[in-house]
Amino acid sequence: MPKLRIIEVVNVRWFNAAAWYGLNLSRLLRRAGHDVQVICPPGTDSFAAARDMKLDPVPLNLTSLHPAALAGAAARIAALVRDFKPHIVNCHRGENLILWGLLKKYASFALIRTRGDQRPPRDGIVNRLLHTRLIDAVTASNSRSAAQCRAVLGVPDDRLYVIPGGVDTVRFTFDPAGRGRVRRTFGFTDEDMVVGLLGRFDKVKGHAELLDAAQRIVSARAGAGIRDSRPLTGSSVQRTEANSAYSTEMSSEAEARQIRLRLLFIGFPAGLSVRDLEQAARARSLEHLTRISSGRVTDMPAHISALDLGVIASQGSEAIARAALEIMACGVPLVGTDAGVMPDLLSPEAVAPVGDAAALTALLDKVLTRPDFRQTLKEQQRQRMASLSDEAFVQQTLKVYRATLQRNAAPGSGPAGRS
Repeated sequence: MPKLRIIEVVNVRWFNAAAWYGLNLSRLLRRAGHDVQVICPPGTDSFAAARDMKLDPVPLNLTSLHPAALAGAAARIAALVRDFKPHIVNCHRGENLILWGLLKKYASFALIRTRGDQRPPRDGIVNRLLHTRLIDAVTASNSRSAAQCRAVLGVPDDRLYVIPGGVDTVRFTFDPAGRGRVRRTFGFTDEDMVVGLLGRFDKVKGHAELLDAAQRIVSARAGAGIRDSRPLTGSSVQRTEANSAYSTEMSSEAEARQIRLRLLFIGFPAGLSVRDLEQAARARSLEHLTRISSGRVTDMPAHISALDLGVIASQGSEAIARAALEIMACGVPLVGTDAGVMPDLLSPEAVAPVGDAAALTALLDKVLTRPDFRQTLKEQQRQRMASLSDEAFVQQTLKVYRATLQRNAAPGSGPAGRS
């Protein structure tokens, strides 16, 4: 397979999911033997992450609208293209995308736009022309975003692709020893059913919604005369490195008694503090069932393996679901809301609509009380992971890159009509 020269423009200030997607892709493309040049804004979290990943990022700020800054960015981009001679330029955000679009009229690279944002694209004649005349292909991290590109921007189907990303399935695998170690750290026993939410502590991630669902399940169990008053031992918070009405029908009292619900929040403060989460649990009388792992976790596979069920309860995020991929890779059954990419990752029976408290509660109760359903989810997700590994991610992307180059090489084809 011929080597490609690729520029990945990861014009993201924070090391969020979009930055992770672009930088991880860059790392994988390099590992596959291709020449990859990464561009990140200088002095940002994403630039530092790219440097830590040994990607040798080019410091270039493409967000400023100041005329002098725009002129300087255009000059540096032109020089980079002249010297590097890329086959592909992939922009992971839209700022100054038009500069790349205009420049490619005088060069021979194919221009890709990757959308990893939950916000819909801006409508308007300029954006439509940009995406149908200058951009050669659009990759979206989820089907909903792809549909928006089709409807709002008029991107044709033969230039529109969905690539959810990938996960390191060598690192993220079930860790039985780590499971036991982490569960002992938080005071969980083998009889406990630990439900975990992995993600930054932010309202959009749905911590409150998961607590509400847990409260309904616990209250329903108490109403049925089933009580589990055993308190968890140890501190409620484990700090690591600094840095609607509902009633549940239980299949049987004997089965329900086997479920000792526990909650584990894994993440870092971002809009919500540890104190906020503790108060939220206390307000629902769930503080004795809830544990929090706050800070940088160096043994994430062990923490995930400690769970019996993962939940993505997001209320409007997850355009790229790194946590969901990691949970699934570790063989832990996962359910979630239908935010962002989640319907692309999970079967319909594992998804509840955003904002439907009763549906989320019923879904959790079904997973907790039905071992057969948990096993079904695990098997479905095991099969789904075949196309969500890092290797699948890079191969899917390279397939798009090569198809785009081949299409542009055909006389009269491609948005710019190059031959």
